[in-house]
Amino acid sequence: MRSLFIASVAAAALAAPAGAAVSLAGVIAVPGNATDLAGGSTANDNRLSFGSDMVYHAGTDTFYGISDRGPGGGTIDFAPRIEAFKVNVDKTTGAISNFDLKATKVFRQANGNPYSGLFPDRLPGGSKGALGNALDSEGIARLSNGQFIVADEYGPSVYLTSRDGRFIRAFETPANLIPRQPNGDVNFVDGRPVTTAGRQDNRGFEGITVSGDGKTAWAIMQDPLLDDATAAGEGRRSRNLRIVAFDVATGKATAQYAYQLETLAAINDRIPGTGDDFGANSQGRNIGASSITWIGGTKFLVIERDNRGEGPDNLLAGALAPVGSKRIYMIDLAGATDVSSVKFDTSNSSLPDGVVPVSKLLFLDIASALTLAGQPIPEKFEGLAIGPRIDGGFALMLATDNDFSVTQNGSNVQFDVCAGVGAPTQVALGAACPDGQALVPSRLYSFAVTGADAASFSASLFAVPEPSSWAMLIAGFGLTGAAMRRRRAAIA
Repeated sequence: MRSLFIASVAAAALAAPAGAAVSLAGVIAVPGNATDLAGGSTANDNRLSFGSDMVYHAGTDTFYGISDRGPGGGTIDFAPRIEAFKVNVDKTTGAISNFDLKATKVFRQANGNPYSGLFPDRLPGGSKGALGNALDSEGIARLSNGQFIVADEYGPSVYLTSRDGRFIRAFETPANLIPRQPNGDVNFVDGRPVTTAGRQDNRGFEGITVSGDGKTAWAIMQDPLLDDATAAGEGRRSRNLRIVAFDVATGKATAQYAYQLETLAAINDRIPGTGDDFGANSQGRNIGASSITWIGGTKFLVIERDNRGEGPDNLLAGALAPVGSKRIYMIDLAGATDVSSVKFDTSNSSLPDGVVPVSKLLFLDIASALTLAGQPIPEKFEGLAIGPRIDGGFALMLATDNDFSVTQNGSNVQFDVCAGVGAPTQVALGAACPDGQALVPSRLYSFAVTGADAASFSASLFAVPEPSSWAMLIAGFGLTGAAMRRRRAAIA
């Protein structure tokens, strides 16, 4: 076990305006050069990155975050993993401090061998038409028995794992989500125009969550399917993506629901001028969903974000482009149409007649909250967890994916990205950053949710098991203000 040095923002510095119901309570910046407990000595062995998704377990007061496919972006072997950590949360304000890494568990196949973040065709003996042991872990949920449900972007796939991350069984991916070429061949590697149906490349399942009774899981696609648009392969011009419901016991998909991203016009209206506006082919490609969290009944929180903000490649590109979307929506599946057998081949901004999408309310404008607090805006908000109770409500925790603070060139040579004083710089992997600069951190945020906003969340989210069951739960994983009030206007 090891505690990491962190930079923390005190709650007093982020005091919320009177009457606010969702307020920024604290921030922890986990250094980009922090390492996990997997062993090794390079960025490709054990550099810590935990924000691709996150879930909280009240019984052990533990957060479980995950990495994605690794620093090589699918071109260099990396073992995706779970990072278990604890954070001190002030029970009055929701302020956070002392990020404490407790355990690292590598995702493993049934035979005990690690999964790899490599593209499927780069695996030994691999091909574009078979996933093999390729895994791009982007979503995690936890069952009451300590097992995990993991969403993979490569398939897109959903896997049930043991408490230590070992494969138990796969859920059944709906056929319309599997990427295919015009001749029907499956291709898990290439994007348009080679593939024209199913998920877009690198736009598969981006988050997963489970109901309080553990019977139903829901996975959300990052962006629209290639063929959920007016022309085959043009899902990047659409705003209509899918949420898939699964029966946990059988692993069968039971329904699909249409989720509509915010309109391109609304996002561009928040960007100064027009020179930095997102184009029509960016709607369903550079803007998408990155997390889903069940909050009770048929309601969820969903993160929507664009691809702008503090991130290794964006920093190296020069002046950061203005952010258009970093938001959390409260959604409700009640009344939404099951679109399992429906193709969204109408206009790119509409749905077929008779199809009712999930309803949405803006819950939190993350970018505005951070701007008011004088905080940088990271590119990848991907982890969202309902944290511990505080006075009058609970702490809502957000985590960012810092991409390991690594970039690479066309020859797959990796470099570290340093930021701070002066213009960001690129240095050899593992080399020291220039004076006044450091690797891009992972960031963890606590928002205090109180009042009516807190009352709408299920009490089962905060349930703590009887002390007699704690030992079993802990042993299973190896463990001994600025505020933005929710806007109530419905989103079409």
